[in-house]
Amino acid sequence: MGSLRPMGSERWWVLAFLMPTLAGLLLASFGSILATLGLSFTDWDLLTPPVSAGLSNYADLPSDRLFMKALWNTLAFAALYVPLTVILSMLIAMGLNRPIKGIGWFRVMFFLPAVCSPTATGLLWQWIYAPDSGVLNAGLSMVGVESVNWLGPRMALYSVVIVNVWGAIGSGMIIFLAGLQAIPKEFYEVTRLDGATAWQRLRFVTLPALAPSIFFQGVLTTINAFQAFDYIFVLTRSGNGNSTMPTLVFSIYRNGFRFFRMGDAAAQAILLTAMILLLTLIYFRIEKKWGEQ
Repeated sequence: MGSLRPMGSERWWVLAFLMPTLAGLLLASFGSILATLGLSFTDWDLLTPPVSAGLSNYADLPSDRLFMKALWNTLAFAALYVPLTVILSMLIAMGLNRPIKGIGWFRVMFFLPAVCSPTATGLLWQWIYAPDSGVLNAGLSMVGVESVNWLGPRMALYSVVIVNVWGAIGSGMIIFLAGLQAIPKEFYEVTRLDGATAWQRLRFVTLPALAPSIFFQGVLTTINAFQAFDYIFVLTRSGNGNSTMPTLVFSIYRNGFRFFRMGDAAAQAILLTAMILLLTLIYFRIEKKWGEQ
């Protein structure tokens, strides 16, 4: 007696069960992108019906001083944040990829910042960076160094980079730990028998094997860099709602929810999406060429 089979092809059953999730993703993701694209060609204050504005929202971007400053800050932030996060995450993962008693507790400690509330963490770092009563300046005063305005215009970029890197290292560490533990131990044993040094094992075994993890973490970190908002918002926002280091996402928030210029905010959001997409395509192009070598 032949085995019983469900009605129709198994492929159709799988598709039928996936359809609710796929429909939700399409509506939530692509639907919101299309809606934002449409709004970017309008003037809308959330209270009155949208009015067509053509390409004026995009044409006005180069003359918007806050937007240009936010664009520069975002590029500078990404240039520091991405390599620091990727390199430090990889180095920490290498240090924690050892069969040492209690190593799991160290991994948990490094991963904790990744699961902490950004708002609570930002307030904690705001207290650390405080110009008068901050822990950091208190430590500097003990060694005779003058207090530094860590969240002022000159130091805000470096201060928020430190906080964001601190919060992202844990996630990157997990990715690199998975990559390291997937490398066969035989590779290292063979290189040791051949007399390879630690640097040669790192260069010719570890790094090539970690290439997929490096590219994956690079893509994620770059996307996070251009979408950075929570730590920066908590740390650098002043009492009047402005920021000492505005980024593109902060500029979108300011235009949309402070000035109710949803058309301008949508145009900036579309530009930000295009930049992230372009950088992601460049990453995949580089990875493809790397794999062909």
